[in-house]
Amino acid sequence: MEQRDYVRRILDAYRVTPGTCGVVRRPDRVLAAQLHQRGVPLEAVENAFVLAAVRRLIRPAGAAPLGTIRSLAYFSPVLEEVLQLQVSQEYFQHLRHKLQRAASAR
Repeated sequence: MEQRDYVRRILDAYRVTPGTCGVVRRPDRVLAAQLHQRGVPLEAVENAFVLAAVRRLIRPAGAAPLGTIRSLAYFSPVLEEVLQLQVSQEYFQHLRHKLQRAASAR
């Protein structure tokens, strides 16, 4: 995949990830281009978005509200974790389903 398409797909997915402000800034574009240069699979980045979003949704009742995610860099530690995980793609499909149910329940 060409860098331009890779960056566009990452930023589009970032924009619609629950908890994000939906705004893309220059540092976000730079980070997305760096991910492409590193050869990070697009699927891994998307999985990191899902994992982080689900973790933010599934919190103890009465926990203080979390702030809005304003940078793609927020997902960097989760992405590194996803790259190290030894789980099937079905796990991330399960998380996507969970995220969709939570969104429709709101």
